[in-house]
Amino acid sequence: MTAKQNTPMPSPSRLADSLVRHALKYPETRVDHPWGETAVKVRAKAFLFLSKRETVSFSLKLPSSAEFALQFPFAEPTHYGLGKHGWVTITIAKGDELPLAVMKDLIDESFRAVAPKALVKALGK
Repeated sequence: MTAKQNTPMPSPSRLADSLVRHALKYPETRVDHPWGETAVKVRAKAFLFLSKRETVSFSLKLPSSAEFALQFPFAEPTHYGLGKHGWVTITIAKGDELPLAVMKDLIDESFRAVAPKALVKALGK
């Protein structure tokens, strides 16, 4: 996975909405609101936690590309001990550059890491 040419970052609200819409394209997904934040789940398991304020912060399970994601200065291992299990939190503020396509690729990896194997297999690729 490599960073592609960057485009201007949309507003936090538009970026968050775009990420959630992308996550909901997968089968058997739904939005939940634990702790007042947004979580996108496949069946009962969350694969995307998201918060939007002046920044957009989202956490994903990245068994293959955590090391790649952690190279960005606005990424860190997810707190609460989740980082040691491959969870990464990315906080995007105005001026940060991470292409939307890369963010969507990370969501795809997180879905595939959390979803039941049969559901992932049905997606192909």
